[in-house]
Amino acid sequence: MNTSGSLPDLSAWVTLYRDRPPRMLQLLFWGATGIALVLQTMGLVFDMGLADEPPALRAMVFASFGAAVASCALWPFLAWSADSPPLRRAASVVFLVLTVLCLITNNYTMFLLVCVGTMNAVAVFGLLGGVGYGASVFALSVVLALFLPGVVPLWAGLVMGTSLLFIVAVSGMAFVGLVVAGERAERTTALLAELEEAHEDLRLRAARVRELTVAEERARMSREMHDSTGHYLTALAMSLSNALRFRTARPDRAWGEVEQARELAGEALTDTRRWVRALRPLRLEGRAGVAAMRAMADSFDGGGIRIAFTDAGDWPELSEEAELVCYRALQEGLTNAMRHSGADLVEVEVAADPAGVAVTVADNGAGAPQGAALGGFGLRGLAERVASVGGALEAGDGGGARAPGTEQDTGGGRAGDPLREGAGKDTGTRRQGFRLRVSVPALRTERETVPTTAGGTA
Repeated sequence: MNTSGSLPDLSAWVTLYRDRPPRMLQLLFWGATGIALVLQTMGLVFDMGLADEPPALRAMVFASFGAAVASCALWPFLAWSADSPPLRRAASVVFLVLTVLCLITNNYTMFLLVCVGTMNAVAVFGLLGGVGYGASVFALSVVLALFLPGVVPLWAGLVMGTSLLFIVAVSGMAFVGLVVAGERAERTTALLAELEEAHEDLRLRAARVRELTVAEERARMSREMHDSTGHYLTALAMSLSNALRFRTARPDRAWGEVEQARELAGEALTDTRRWVRALRPLRLEGRAGVAAMRAMADSFDGGGIRIAFTDAGDWPELSEEAELVCYRALQEGLTNAMRHSGADLVEVEVAADPAGVAVTVADNGAGAPQGAALGGFGLRGLAERVASVGGALEAGDGGGARAPGTEQDTGGGRAGDPLREGAGKDTGTRRQGFRLRVSVPALRTERETVPTTAGGTA
């Protein structure tokens, strides 16, 4: 459907088909032939000056009239391609001769038949056919001037022949351009169909890769959840066994074991709920980018640690692998903070710009043992994934989140940076903390090297 003010689609009127001409050419032929036949019929019926003309000229007028009628009869059977059947090609030869004979009357509407004849000659016999047709038209003009010197002067015949040659040349070039444009349009349509098919295939493959990657992440997290829950259940069973053993001889110790078992059960329940929330699909309810990251951070909240989430910039276009690395970095940072750091505050910062995305997770916990920043299996696997997308990973102590009640000394970090708070002296209790930062490039720069900051680990 055309929008208001746009040009109508006339492609069907100029499209060349194998066995029939374009609609525009049919309109040109029937319009020119019809007008010429009407004028010639009026001349024959009303004897408009033909009685005073030589018999030879009257015979030529009748021959031209008959040629026009015969060309109309042959029109539906013409060939319009070089590989048409022989009978259609023969019909085209006869048609071309008839259109030349139609020019005897010097009826200017017949000049339009020259355009039609030229296009048919080029379509069936190629450029050589067009050249031969033009030579025939020019020869007819010269012959008429030689045999009817009193009617058509030689100079007039030459001028008319040259004019007809010009019409033949222009018509031939127009038809060749029409054919080439049609072939290019067909190739373009075929290429667009192939591109759409390839795009759909890539979309399905990308969706499959995303599903497999998410399934892998969920399987990994399920294994870690099994280990974590198994640890709690083992400790819970030991506490209950001790309580059962001490229930008579040492009832106070038995009740202490029961209390410890109750605390372990509460911790196991909190940990299990957190893992179940984190095991949901990464793109929660159709959300992606910062919204999905925030939803993931919220899924870890409520386990006794406060999570502060901040974001800056617009999320750029990332590859599926790079986007999953961002989610994986956030999962790893929050999991480590909640399970090992002993922190009560975790700060998450997602900084996005056209060049890429940087995810930083910092806590105010006890930090990591010396030399163990990248020693865990989780961080090692994360580092490999970050490297596979051309990103950078930094992990280590220092620059942790500021514990409640502390004051910032901006001399040791960038002013106003929440990830640097607590790096200097404070008046309250401050712990060193652990900081994980992962940066990935945007899709257009994914294969470029991403520089790391001084002291970072790539």
